[in-house]
Amino acid sequence: MSHRQLLSLLASLGIVAAGTSSQSLRVSHAAALHASRSALVAEQQPPLERAEYQVKLGAMDAGTGEMTVVGRDTVDGHDTYHAVLHIEGGLGPLRIDDRFESWMDVASWNDPDKLFSRRFVQDQRELGNRRQRTYEMSPERKRYRRVDTDETIALHTDRPLDDVSVVFLARGLPLKTGDVYTIDRYFKAEANPIVLRVLRRETVTVPAGTFRAIVVRPTIKTSGLFGEGGEAELFFSDDARHTLVKMQSKVPLIGSLTLLLQRVDAAGLSRSP
Repeated sequence: MSHRQLLSLLASLGIVAAGTSSQSLRVSHAAALHASRSALVAEQQPPLERAEYQVKLGAMDAGTGEMTVVGRDTVDGHDTYHAVLHIEGGLGPLRIDDRFESWMDVASWNDPDKLFSRRFVQDQRELGNRRQRTYEMSPERKRYRRVDTDETIALHTDRPLDDVSVVFLARGLPLKTGDVYTIDRYFKAEANPIVLRVLRRETVTVPAGTFRAIVVRPTIKTSGLFGEGGEAELFFSDDARHTLVKMQSKVPLIGSLTLLLQRVDAAGLSRSP
């Protein structure tokens, strides 16, 4: 089926507008493909890890969030863990619906020094605006591709990271107060380095209970959750699992965004061989 035929078919079904360009079609088609594959995986197997969060904007309850390791999936012939960070909520017109997805190489899972991503999807709806990006990473070919523009860009590292996989990398580190990790592995060369600062230990109370936590500040030179102006802080449980029990960040025009752990189920996921 040609591009024109596919576009006409989708328009007749009401999936895209009749005047949609081929570039817009690539975006919609890629998003639909990833969504359908993700739904299929979710139906076939229970999540390996699922953490649910209460979302606050300032002091107000404003929505829900989740960090889920959906299961295993294949990307470019390689076995991966598919993880999703989803944040939804708002107050009045100040609403967000952000979904970040990462497919992390299974063979690299147990070693933070080797952990890397093979695909990253960014779908953000904030204050009426939408930003969609899909990146396919191929360390073996030393390049990554931005799907919506079909642009191929040189990959400067053979262990690329994204906004989600960096959280899982941090969970696998020793995390001693005062430590600073400088990691030159973000998949976009200009956004490096990723910096993880272990700030302090403190006790935090969230809906799931009271936890002794290790506080880490991640910084990436992007406009995402961990951008330089967001002053994000990740609160990991001070135990072997390093569960994310709280996250807070600054969001333009909205103010402070906080995720508080409500419940977690991690029975199906292990970082041991």
